[in-house]
Amino acid sequence: MKRTTLTLLSFLVAACLLLIAPAAAQSTEPPVEIHFAFLTFNRVSEALESVESAINEITVPQINVTVKLHPYSIADYSQQINLALQSGEALDVFHTLGDLPQSVSQNKVMDITDLVDEYAPDAKAVVGDFIKAAMINGRLYGIPTYKGAALAPNLVYRADIMAEIGIDPSTITSVNDLTAVFAKVKETHPEMVPLTPDSAGSLGLIRSLHGIDFLGDDPFRLNNVGALIGDSLTVVNFFESEIFNSTIALTRDWYNAGYILKDAATTTSNCLEQLTGGKAFSCIASYSGQEAYVQISAQTGRDIRMVRLEQPYLTTAAVNALTWSVASTSQHPEAALKFMNLIFSDRDVINLIIYGLEGRDYVKVDADHVRYPDGQDANTVPYTAQLSCGIVGNQFIQYAMDGTNMDDLKLWDYENKNSARSPAFGFTFDNSSVTNEVSAVQNVINEYLPGLSTGSMDPVVELPNFIDKLKAAGMDRIIAAKQAQLDAWASQQ
Repeated sequence: MKRTTLTLLSFLVAACLLLIAPAAAQSTEPPVEIHFAFLTFNRVSEALESVESAINEITVPQINVTVKLHPYSIADYSQQINLALQSGEALDVFHTLGDLPQSVSQNKVMDITDLVDEYAPDAKAVVGDFIKAAMINGRLYGIPTYKGAALAPNLVYRADIMAEIGIDPSTITSVNDLTAVFAKVKETHPEMVPLTPDSAGSLGLIRSLHGIDFLGDDPFRLNNVGALIGDSLTVVNFFESEIFNSTIALTRDWYNAGYILKDAATTTSNCLEQLTGGKAFSCIASYSGQEAYVQISAQTGRDIRMVRLEQPYLTTAAVNALTWSVASTSQHPEAALKFMNLIFSDRDVINLIIYGLEGRDYVKVDADHVRYPDGQDANTVPYTAQLSCGIVGNQFIQYAMDGTNMDDLKLWDYENKNSARSPAFGFTFDNSSVTNEVSAVQNVINEYLPGLSTGSMDPVVELPNFIDKLKAAGMDRIIAAKQAQLDAWASQQ
């Protein structure tokens, strides 16, 4: 049975239970108040009470819970969560932002293994076997956001320039096809850099490699990079691998040819800014589906298109990077899970959080699409968290903005279920036994990786130095610890 059918069944069963339940839906106890924190990429709205009231009209009859919303900006989110946890300020439900294992090791989130089946069964059913990505040592610490998790690397490019240089994008099928493209761009537009970073110190090439599982690490953001390559369950030092060596050699060739932004290792200017300003032709970034260029075009004011360079590859970290968890300090974990259940299963609740009030903050175009009211936009409506659509709960029951191709969402769902997966999908490394080594290794990575991965460092000279310093910092001890945990995990599968 398809998961969409299961989800529909859960809705119908829930509706039937509400109709037949005598006193359970009408508790004589006062409602429990929970505090729900989430990241918003829109401006932080002050019109929260009206949205909270509309949510409570649903939640009080259903689960006897009222909700206080706490939207935080990207700059403030982690700090606000940490402050709440440390000070004892009310906080019940929040999402991890890229590092579930660290949240577990720092005792920020609650073990919900024994509670989830009773209080959040619909959410668990919706995410299916993605639930494994939120388990560490056999215990469950949250429910991953259900969104397009199967990310494919794409060349994001200026369509007008591609047409001008006379290259058919359909002939581009891998990173190796890009050298000829960049050569023509540089020849035709010497004032424009052919390839700009997707983020500071990264050209997106390493993240685009197929069949690599960094086992919860991120070479550009977290700690060590003991990885699996292909179907093997042997952990290796990724930086010693042939695939890393060949990737940085290609990058160095591009850099020497003038195809890469010269200060790519250190710039804070991102791809969108470079495209908007007409300074760059392309960048390499990963997205779900094949329609992200529509929003990028709107944001940059340029005619942007994308072409896939590789197919998606699902790892544990791709799924659990955004995991909804119950705060370890929560006084109401059962109520918190009841509400968490609704953000994965109740279309009215999730769309109130994302879009606010119908008629005031948005208007419906059809059953699936919405737009801002006439004369309004995301900056002028009293409330919206529309840009957080892939962060809060279940994206597949959220409304889409007018113009969104719903077939692309079907592709997201299909690729979530059918993309190639790491043989270690569901394994999460606990690095608490090697924290000193992790810190030392990260310092070495910070010193060398940005330059190597953007071409400004000569790998022939610097890669051996990089490897030597990693070993001196304790990389081999980290890999041994990771291998031991992976072997134990594999023996139980």
